[in-house]
Amino acid sequence: MSEAALLDLNRTIGYLVADVSGRVVGRVECPMYGTAPDVPDALSVRSGFLSRRRKLVPANAIREIDGSSGIVGLSVASEAIRAFL
Repeated sequence: MSEAALLDLNRTIGYLVADVSGRVVGRVECPMYGTAPDVPDALSVRSGFLSRRRKLVPANAIREIDGSSGIVGLSVASEAIRAFL
């Protein structure tokens, strides 16, 4: 994923996230920062409306970000995404 696409992670709050087979994983809650304080390297994805469980989607698992439809497409199956509290 290019650096320009990584900067787009800041604009994905509220987008739906779909895995490689098209199943909805959840909705983007916020970008996550780890290696650099100004460049997000993952997304926090909430599974359901009232769910407390979240999934951590690393930037390298993102295949595309479609701004017109508000969908983040992943290159991995939803089972490959780690859950966190």
